[in-house]
Amino acid sequence: MKRGQGIGRRLLAAHTALVYAFLYAPIAILVAFSFNASRQTAFWSGFTLDWYRRLLGNAELFHAARNSLVVAASATVIALLLGTPAGLALARSTQQDFRGRRATQALLYLPVVIPDVVLGAALVTFFGAVGLHVSIATVVIAHVVFSVSYVSIVVRARLAGLDPALVEAARDLGAGPFETFRRVTLPLAMPGILAAALLVFTLSIDDYVVTSFVAGSGAMTLPRYIRGMLKVGVTPEVNAISTLLLAGTIVLIVAAHRLLGKGSS
Repeated sequence: MKRGQGIGRRLLAAHTALVYAFLYAPIAILVAFSFNASRQTAFWSGFTLDWYRRLLGNAELFHAARNSLVVAASATVIALLLGTPAGLALARSTQQDFRGRRATQALLYLPVVIPDVVLGAALVTFFGAVGLHVSIATVVIAHVVFSVSYVSIVVRARLAGLDPALVEAARDLGAGPFETFRRVTLPLAMPGILAAALLVFTLSIDDYVVTSFVAGSGAMTLPRYIRGMLKVGVTPEVNAISTLLLAGTIVLIVAAHRLLGKGSS
């Protein structure tokens, strides 16, 4: 029996290693070849940082990066303002039901489950119907549409384990609804709100599919710029940009994970 369990563990470990290799080996190769001295990515010819130095003199790249940062920051702020109250209301509905709770949940979860292509096509059709020309503004609106759901989900998950006795105790001590929210609910929800902000910022700055539908010719974002560079082939410069974007994404995801973990503890 023990021998069979040992073989099973080794098979499981081998299967896990193959899965991780399948998922992360291409990323590791991309990062490694961003330091390749040769412009051809078919073989390794030496270590260099020249491709990263070239990025510093690329004005179009910085313009695209600035647009991505503006869109991500704007979408994050607006999504937090809209999604946080929704998350608070949904968290409260676990103790106290209200009319339209299921319909609200369905509407909030809908942008998460809809394919990006369908969402992008629907948004560009809507913008055309209302006479709104595609621009940076329409990109921000589109990102807010799919980001509000993530904010409400994260905030609701953070407050799911909130003890109702804490709110009742604050009110018993004479605190009004606003004072209770400011001193009890908001501090407890803050790790989830910050984690949601980092998550939305990451999703927004990385988005390509929805953005490609709702962005005009002047609304060049970083993912769209990278896609345009790939049309002439994969070069170490493309790998360098992708590596920097990957590093920033990992930092934000780790920060969000730590905030959620800290809030839970």
